[in-house]
Amino acid sequence: MKNSTVHLVGKYSFWSSFLAGNICLFGYLIFKQEWFAIAGYFLLIFGSILNIALIIGLIFYAFYNKERMQDCFKAILLMLINIPIAALYTCIGLEIL
Repeated sequence: MKNSTVHLVGKYSFWSSFLAGNICLFGYLIFKQEWFAIAGYFLLIFGSILNIALIIGLIFYAFYNKERMQDCFKAILLMLINIPIAALYTCIGLEIL
């Protein structure tokens, strides 16, 4: 199966958010530097805004381009996996601080 551009947008968005969250959480846990926690807080805010904008863009693209709708919704579902992970990391971060 050939990876489409839409699917790659979902993959890259998922992995970049996931890796940045891991860097912030484990960076704070290992090095005890507060700027990792601050970066994680800003990642939560700006990453959420960026991912919501991407999801809205994919929804519009899916309704504009009907034959790509399934790819768009698969990419959106992949991106939505980060929500429970971000909630877990937020709870862990708040407990640590």
